[in-house]
Amino acid sequence: MSVLIVGSTALDSIKTPYRENRRLLGGSASHAAVAASFFAPVKLVGIVGDDFPKRYVRLYRRHGIDLEGLQVARGKTFHWAGEYEINMNNRRTLATELGVFETFTPILPEAYRQAPFVLLANIAPALQHHVLNQVRRPRFVVADTMDLWLNIALNDLLKLLRRIDALVLNESEARQLTKEDSTITAAKKIHRLGPKYVIVKKGEHGALLSAPGGTFISPAYPLKRVVDPTGAGDSFVGGLIGHLAASKGSLETNLKQGMIYGSVVASFCCEGFGLTRTTRLTRDAIKKRVLQLKRMLRY
Repeated sequence: MSVLIVGSTALDSIKTPYRENRRLLGGSASHAAVAASFFAPVKLVGIVGDDFPKRYVRLYRRHGIDLEGLQVARGKTFHWAGEYEINMNNRRTLATELGVFETFTPILPEAYRQAPFVLLANIAPALQHHVLNQVRRPRFVVADTMDLWLNIALNDLLKLLRRIDALVLNESEARQLTKEDSTITAAKKIHRLGPKYVIVKKGEHGALLSAPGGTFISPAYPLKRVVDPTGAGDSFVGGLIGHLAASKGSLETNLKQGMIYGSVVASFCCEGFGLTRTTRLTRDAIKKRVLQLKRMLRY
């Protein structure tokens, strides 16, 4: 089954204590779409400017990503620049140039509106609502969010939570949304706001799923060296929903398995700048690392 992914498509300039790369392919939709493409057909909705490099278009297509929903507008592509500290957990934004993304209104081609699985990647809740108004009876809807929307668009986000099946957010955002220090308690509160499933990302410490069947903890794949963590969270949720769309049987079981696959794809993302490592992946490499992670989990 196909996956519809709507979010930002960007050019990222990333600096670490060891190296710097400019104008790499980035954005929440880009990372999620490439990750999902290893498991299921992907339909991408986003916007780029007329300066968007053609090699990135070819890269999308090499992964079989349907680009009918990718808008090309006159102007500059959304550009983000950031710098990481030596521990790779802390970063600061050096520049944010919205360009054509500032006026982005997601428009779904007719063929996209029947997509059974929908990922509302990290964009404004009002735009996520706009997407849901265009899709027809999707089987499963996942939404990602961030602290910015909790600060400036909380009412829109709260309304969105009543329309989705699963919410993905990080630990600090879960605390901010619920005013609870405990991740478990925060997840229970979020259930009461609407989503049946809540996934809390914990960075290098993995992720937590709160579901009707109980709590599941997915570890992160341990890496010897992190090159660039940009897009790891988007890769995680992209791999998750891609695996979910490709799986049969129990939804909750498939979600748990999807978190393992998402963690593995995210680990590959961290081994290169931007999407440079993820786009060189193979299904066999993903399966091999999944088996390695499963062996680490046995006791």
